[in-house]
Amino acid sequence: MSEIARTPEPPYFAVIFSSIRTESDLEYGLMSDRMVELAATQPGYLGMESARAGLGITVSYWSSLEAIKAWRHNAEHELAQRKGYQAWYQSFKVRICKVERDYGFERDG
Repeated sequence: MSEIARTPEPPYFAVIFSSIRTESDLEYGLMSDRMVELAATQPGYLGMESARAGLGITVSYWSSLEAIKAWRHNAEHELAQRKGYQAWYQSFKVRICKVERDYGFERDG
């Protein structure tokens, strides 16, 4: 992911997932790619941004708290969460917040 998510006018919600990984494996990369793909098909999904350099941070944007709850309880996502607890993360934190204001800049060309 190398783009800034294009989100609608606030208010909307952000889920901030900060993590420190255990040793990498191929299965993690495949599951991570699948979760990005699957999240994008969920009702209420607005976009995502992610970066990793030791500490990983993924921010996903949602239209409502109900959409976030539905994503959390998606069966395939629950499987990925269980694998994260068991093998992929040394530690992680999830924060959910309401975006009430946003602004930015984008250079043309």
